[in-house]
Amino acid sequence: MQHAVGYTSGGGGQFYGAKARLNVWPAQVASPAEFSVSQIWLISGSFGNVDLNTIEAGWQNDAYQETGCYNLHCSGFVQTNARIAIGAAISPVSSVAGRQFDITLLIWKDPKQGHWWLQLGSSGALLVGYWPSFLFSRLGASADTAQFGGEVVNTRPSGSHTPTQMGSGRFPGEGYGRAAYFRNVQVVDWDNSLIPAAGLRLVADHPWCYDVAGGQGGDWGNYFYYGGPGRSARCP
Repeated sequence: MQHAVGYTSGGGGQFYGAKARLNVWPAQVASPAEFSVSQIWLISGSFGNVDLNTIEAGWQNDAYQETGCYNLHCSGFVQTNARIAIGAAISPVSSVAGRQFDITLLIWKDPKQGHWWLQLGSSGALLVGYWPSFLFSRLGASADTAQFGGEVVNTRPSGSHTPTQMGSGRFPGEGYGRAAYFRNVQVVDWDNSLIPAAGLRLVADHPWCYDVAGGQGGDWGNYFYYGGPGRSARCP
């Protein structure tokens, strides 16, 4: 499992949601045992304490062949909008040195009923559905960490990297039009208000395979580029 992400946590911070714009790519997967995902995570608890809760939403590229219940095949998520087909292909998608297409995702907690809602889009945004409050223990109150970025998972690891792409398959240094991005990265605070994700920390497990680099300013607010090609001259 490889990550190239930005996250904010600690310092007594409690998060009641997260929002970002991320562009969508036709990332190539090298093996049926792998998948590549770009998403938002809201996290509370830990593996070590056996109390980890996560909510995750984004796009991925293996048509759910190996990823289990990221769609509605398992109970839990309650869809409320028939205009959105969860698990369907997103179109159009971005192309290298071509037009860029992104989606806006917002996850937020209803302060009255405690459900976690998923919203798609910015202007004319649609409520897709919600994760009921009874599903969670640690996320019953709030999230400890808000995380954004890419993940590549090999469900049958062989001890070496494959050329499965994260994001666009290009490194962050290639910039706009070539690298995948998250922009306008925000969190929901205790007052149910969207604020910039302060102190966003950028981490890549293996930056010679998949990397992350970011900045702040202008219409993009807090942003970062991420991704890479997997196995290559830099990533043997």
